[in-house]
Amino acid sequence: MPAYNAEATLKQTFDDIPEALKGQVILVDDGSKDKTVEIARSLGIQVIQHEKNRGYGGNQKTCYRAALDRGADIVIMLHPDYQYDSRVSLIMAELIQYDICDMVLGNRIRTRQEALSGGMPKWKYFINRLSTFLENFILGQSIGDFHSGFRAYSRELLETVPFHENSEDFAFDQQFLVQAVAYGFRIGDVPVPVRYMDEASSINFSRSVRYGVGGLAAIGTYYLCKFGLSRDAKFKGFKKIREARLS
Repeated sequence: MPAYNAEATLKQTFDDIPEALKGQVILVDDGSKDKTVEIARSLGIQVIQHEKNRGYGGNQKTCYRAALDRGADIVIMLHPDYQYDSRVSLIMAELIQYDICDMVLGNRIRTRQEALSGGMPKWKYFINRLSTFLENFILGQSIGDFHSGFRAYSRELLETVPFHENSEDFAFDQQFLVQAVAYGFRIGDVPVPVRYMDEASSINFSRSVRYGVGGLAAIGTYYLCKFGLSRDAKFKGFKKIREARLS
């Protein structure tokens, strides 16, 4: 769990996590000003604290490194803001365990009515639909929600993709998806009901725009590297690894 000021929703989120997974939860606190750390520890969650706020991407880097260091074969990233239904965590993990996918996303948008009635702002819905369509088309994928913050990864993927080279901010998620495609990993998704509330974390319009631009920039960088027009550490050695994986 990458956490920042999540005291209002942390317990709700944790309570819904399947019992089989509760003893393996790691929370990385990114300099919260509230009681996130105290609540997490009272719930028996393993806590790692950043002395200074590193940003959303920087938080995830610590999360994944900590999970790998503890020997995890499958890592699930869940925001502690109660926006995603954590009860489907095991389903996501099983898709990886059964070697069907290497990465699984929670799809918040099954229908327009459901997403909007769940509280998703209209502007966010339309930006999501447009950018998801474009990114799927360009990258040759069929992912339902490119911007989901509920994700599961195989150990192999996390050990292969150089995510430590990614942004420390919200562009991290988009860059990671493009990297997963570039390195030849299989991506799937499962439906997850959307829940928007005042207590849930959310980025504003301007940051959403920067987030979208960051995603398109990652795609652009990938194609420049693919055609030998540029080099970038985020895609180091991806051609050989992709060929080996797909052969």
